[in-house]
Amino acid sequence: MRQRIIVCPVIQNNGEFLLCKMASDRGVFPGQWALPGGGMEPGETIETALRREIMEELGEELNITDIRPWAFRDDTRTKTYQDGTTEEIYMIYLIFDCVSTNRNITFNEEFQEIIWVPPEKLKNMDLNEATRITFSQKGFL
Repeated sequence: MRQRIIVCPVIQNNGEFLLCKMASDRGVFPGQWALPGGGMEPGETIETALRREIMEELGEELNITDIRPWAFRDDTRTKTYQDGTTEEIYMIYLIFDCVSTNRNITFNEEFQEIIWVPPEKLKNMDLNEATRITFSQKGFL
């Protein structure tokens, strides 16, 4: 089984959190609301990987001013690829509290849409399991 280290930003702007609706045909949590993030590449530092993932998934204009390590955890997930194949992956999540000064986002094909959500609305959303655990640990669910 392959192992991946996943950097995961919990991005906040004016009291609301950024969530991304995953593409319905691929990924670990197809069609559900999730936090952005992704795997570290060989030779990257943690912060370099986090900033690269934010830029790749959310565009170059989103201005992240504050990055603080918050938590880590692990689990095993099944990832579905565009061609329909699947792979079981042991994932180590490194979760960061991040603050953005703007909401200028150009999201990529991994997502169907994005939304900024106040904490009180999180409980009514179809959050993927990992995102639900994160917001539960933060005390919002």
